[in-house]
Amino acid sequence: MPVITEIEDLKRIYKRRVPKMFYDYCESGSWTEQTFRDNCTDFDLIRLRQRVAVDMQGRSTASTMIGEDVSMPVALAPVGMTGMQRADGEIHAARAAEKFGVPFTLSTMSICSIEDVAAHTSKPFWFQLYVMRDEDFVDRMLQRAKDAGCSALVLTLDLQILGQRHKDLKNGLSAPPKLTPSVMADLATKWGWGMDMLRTKRRDFGNIVGHAKGVSNVNSLMAWTAQQFDPQLDWEKVRRIKEKWGGKLILKGILDAEDARMALDVGADAIIVSNHGGRQLDGALSSIRMLPQIVSAVGDDVEIHVDGGIRSGQDVLKALAMGAQGTYIGRAFIYGLGAMGEAGVTRALEVIHRELDLSMALCGRKSVEGLDRDVLLVDEAFHRWASRA
Repeated sequence: MPVITEIEDLKRIYKRRVPKMFYDYCESGSWTEQTFRDNCTDFDLIRLRQRVAVDMQGRSTASTMIGEDVSMPVALAPVGMTGMQRADGEIHAARAAEKFGVPFTLSTMSICSIEDVAAHTSKPFWFQLYVMRDEDFVDRMLQRAKDAGCSALVLTLDLQILGQRHKDLKNGLSAPPKLTPSVMADLATKWGWGMDMLRTKRRDFGNIVGHAKGVSNVNSLMAWTAQQFDPQLDWEKVRRIKEKWGGKLILKGILDAEDARMALDVGADAIIVSNHGGRQLDGALSSIRMLPQIVSAVGDDVEIHVDGGIRSGQDVLKALAMGAQGTYIGRAFIYGLGAMGEAGVTRALEVIHRELDLSMALCGRKSVEGLDRDVLLVDEAFHRWASRA
């Protein structure tokens, strides 16, 4: 067992063990990848304020997200094709999250279906929905999520049209991968991944194949997906989906204060400040830069979460101190999953939890509840962005 002390350790193992196509899918953004990079590097502009001679016994990272108890305010973000990073990947990740006491969010574009994950877990998980043109399909998806006991709907708003991701296009990304000569050469070096895939029957998009009209295999799925993301999604449709769902609603993809006010107006229980991991509008500001403006606009009226660029417990601490009440990790848990399966996801959560706990203590705080900017030292360049409302 390698010594894992930081998320970067898992990333190095992940890169060795997962086919290039799926590594690139995870570790890339759209166009020039400026926003993808900024999501991480903008955290580096924020410094922490060290405090001493404070009794640090009895520390706690426990909190709540949309009223649910969590061991730390970190959820596993929805990641498409997680089951291609590791066979049955969504099941492995959901189990790890459940045991650790944090939420798991299943993507519409998952390999394992809603029913698969529900059958292999004992506590409710969250379901992320992409709005498709086929309203009947969307309605049936909502009902399936209800039947599976999902405790929240995460509605993604920033993928009405697909951003251009150069690496995915060049790799001919598909699930399962098309066996071209270059793909076969790569797979020959990833025999462990291949053996796991041979043992599972879950290789298609389980939420869609066999459920959407006319989609019975991967070929028909690709044609269906290309024309199904709904470019007419608007706030009225969001309102209707909330009514149909009838449960807790989290709106993902908010990156503007005015949109945050609209999310509040339609009755969202929480919003996620997010730019889709830098995979949609390249050139958009990082999530952490936009967080203060959105907190200033609606932070007293709706629960605010944030994703994008979180690779450590210190990143979590910084986001909480800047006003977020919850955070999400996507790539960080995928590194662990691809590296070591369920154990790797658990290790990623352990690393982040330990960093959060120790950093919080060294800042003189005993609980994540009530964290504020008093624990931060923000440099002048970041302050110009963070304070602009």
